[in-house]
Amino acid sequence: MFDLTFNVDDKGVATPLTLEIRQAVIAGWTGRDPVARDKHIAELEALGIARPATTPIYYRCSARRITFADAIEVCGEDSSGEVEFVLIGWQGRVFVGCGSDHTDRKVEAYSVTVSKQMCDKPMASELWELEDVIGHWDQLVLRSWAVIGGERVLYQEGTLDHMLPVKDLIARGFDQGGLPDGCAMFGGTFAAKGGIRPASRFEFELEDPVLKRKISHGYDVITLPVRG
Repeated sequence: MFDLTFNVDDKGVATPLTLEIRQAVIAGWTGRDPVARDKHIAELEALGIARPATTPIYYRCSARRITFADAIEVCGEDSSGEVEFVLIGWQGRVFVGCGSDHTDRKVEAYSVTVSKQMCDKPMASELWELEDVIGHWDQLVLRSWAVIGGERVLYQEGTLDHMLPVKDLIARGFDQGGLPDGCAMFGGTFAAKGGIRPASRFEFELEDPVLKRKISHGYDVITLPVRG
């Protein structure tokens, strides 16, 4: 466990809030539409990644993989980012953020659980109160861009009406029916436009078109050589 200091947006005013991050959960296969969900499963199957045992499924990784860094280091050229909303529980409240489940695809082909531990999980430092957006949750937009071969391209985009509702997502993953204090849960993603591929930079955002605001972040991907 470790502390992260976020800025909680309240009607345009940012209030610092330090949260103890005790566990990180990566929820997968969280699509509300089985057709779209199966498209993403097929996308990964094309890379040799087996279908999940259940949908949704909840993977664990080290909480310390979560970072605000603007650059991460990865081994080899087989990793890629995925934009996701992030839910964080704290003292009966739930906050909403945005992050990237950066994953090593080569490792994912033989163990999804291990692949989740291989890469840092960049997050934006801003949070919203869930209660401020739950009434128009389905209208929120997740979006990402990737810099590939020097060109910035739209990589993912979709509204959250394609994802499981928040209450369902939490209830299916936690027996007590609530998000535990200090739990940061990544909520799933959309299929990549043009297919999954590596990038030298990854940028992402969560847009609230009703309250006219965004949470955004970006990071460079530094590739380390693989020896032996």
